[in-house]
Parts: sequence; structure tokens; C-alpha cells
Amino acid sequence: MVIAALEGTYLAKDAAGLFELYNRYALPSGEVVKRAVADTAKSGRLSPAAVKNEFSTLVDEIESKAFNIYLATQREAWAKAIQDYLPRVLSGSPTCADVIRALSEHFDEFDRFFLSLAQSRKARAGQAFQTIIKTLFRQLDYPFSEQPVIDGKPDFILPSEEHFRKNPVDCIIFTVKRTVRERWRQIVTEGTRGLGFYLASIDRGVSVNSLEEMGHNRIFLVVPKKAKLEVAHYSQSTSVIDFETFFSDYLDPAVNRWRKAHVI
Repeated sequence: MVIAALEGTYLAKDAAGLFELYNRYALPSGEVVKRAVADTAKSGRLSPAAVKNEFSTLVDEIESKAFNIYLATQREAWAKAIQDYLPRVLSGSPTCADVIRALSEHFDEFDRFFLSLAQSRKARAGQAFQTIIKTLFRQLDYPFSEQPVIDGKPDFILPSEEHFRKNPVDCIIFTVKRTVRERWRQIVTEGTRGLGFYLASIDRGVSVNSLEEMGHNRIFLVVPKKAKLEVAHYSQSTSVIDFETFFSDYLDPAVNRWRKAHVI
């Protein structure tokens, strides 16, 4: 049997738990995004002009591709991890009954694994979304500082942390969260002197009340164009803008001002 053949190879491994074994083979979120971006680049749609015109579409498309890549590589990582793990709890030429008994006896290990996997999937998705936005920003050659430590730790300050420390009200605070929930509140502390606060997300479930509160705190929710059009209360809210509007009405005018003042 395959298990018996693998036994001698894997028993020498350290006593890492099943989730630790899985992480040895799991593809990092940055690499997942890199593959998704590379696949999208084949269409020739990642030139600066194309990215700016199709930013919303590209965010949705790359995020979807990255998720599918993650699901595929997750299965591969699981297959390798379980091949490492099973020989520890089985010996000789195990029967089907032996395998069932071993799995039953190690319920706690599998329970911890799937709980950790679910938590990890959410964290990886958030990291991947942030990487997608950063990658597309770089395609557009926008100036920014990534995760500076100011009155918090926003994902991006435009044009730079240096300029923020000199003239904070002339800067844009840009944070990325795949899902919003109540985490938008921390943005208020992430550079309270900024010109404006912008929260990029693909979350279609932000409530009317939350949007009103965000507006009172000078926070714009920046979403793909389809979300702005298709979610009824998004389309009616002045606190929700799509990516293209963020560029044309907020970021590009600021870039022109920064250039005129020789900030960038």
C-alpha cells in the first residue's frame, strides 16, 4: 500500500502538527497573487492605461483567479501533508479498519487542523486582496508608502510617509480590507490628520448605518464599479465611490498638486 511505502520516509520527520505540515506546502498568498496577475497579463490588459480604465474589473478578475488558484494549491498541500501525517499513526500494512480507527482516535488533531485552516483562509484572502491593490497601484506608478507607523498602521499613505510627517492634511490615507465589518472604525485612528480616508473593499454587505457613520468620519468606501451599481444603498450613498472615481476625482488631482509643489 502507498501508506506502507511512505512510512519509512516520513517517520523521521519532526513531530509537527497536521496544520504545520500543511503550511510547509501551502503556497504563500503573495505567490498566489503573482500567478493570478501573470495569467491576467497574458491578455495584455496590464498596461497603465488599461489598468486605469479597467481597475474595477481587474480587481474582481484577479481576486477571483487568485481564489481559484488558492483552492487548487490547497488540495495539493493537503495531499502532501496527510501523506506526512498518516504514517505516524499507522504501521505495517494497515487495513481499512485500521485507517478508520486511527482517524477516529485523532479527531482532536483534525478538528484543530480544519479550524486553523478556516482561520488561515480568511487571513490569506485579506493579504491577497491587499497585494492585488498594491500590484495595480504600482502598475499605475502612483507614489505611496506601505504600512507606515503613524497614529496607527494604515496600508498606504499617498504620496509618502515623509510628506505625511511634514504636511499630513495634504496626504491620502488608503486602507484595504476585503471584508469590512466593524473594522473601518480603526481607520479613524490611522492618521486622523489626513486629507481623506479611503477604504478599498469588495464587500457588498456594509450596512446603510455603517456607511452613514463612515461618511461622518470622512471615510469613503472604494469598491469595484459593479458593486457600486448593483448594491442599491451603495449606488445611493455619497460615501461609496468606485475605483475609477477615486482616481479621477480624488487621487489624480492630488497627484497634480503634489507635482506642482515638487513633492513628487
